[in-house]
Amino acid sequence: MICLTILLTAKDEADIPRLRDLLVQAMRKSRGEPGCLRFDVYHSTAEPRRFTLVEHWADQAAIDAHRLAEAYTTIYKPQVMPLVDREGHPSTLLD
Repeated sequence: MICLTILLTAKDEADIPRLRDLLVQAMRKSRGEPGCLRFDVYHSTAEPRRFTLVEHWADQAAIDAHRLAEAYTTIYKPQVMPLVDREGHPSTLLD
């Protein structure tokens, strides 16, 4: 299993409502993809411009397929990424 933790910071506060909507759409679509074990989006109550995505994928092949799927290609990459600063952290679970 591969866990991706992605920290997003809205560049402009005015985009926060739009980002919330887009991230919920992307989350719902991503959850139905093969190899998606978990996909959650969090909105910080302490820093309103900050969102955190926590994704669990079965393997790298599932992540690669996700990056070709609708949620990523029509919502996340073209609509979300231009509005945010992004910091990704791929991780593996320690046993």
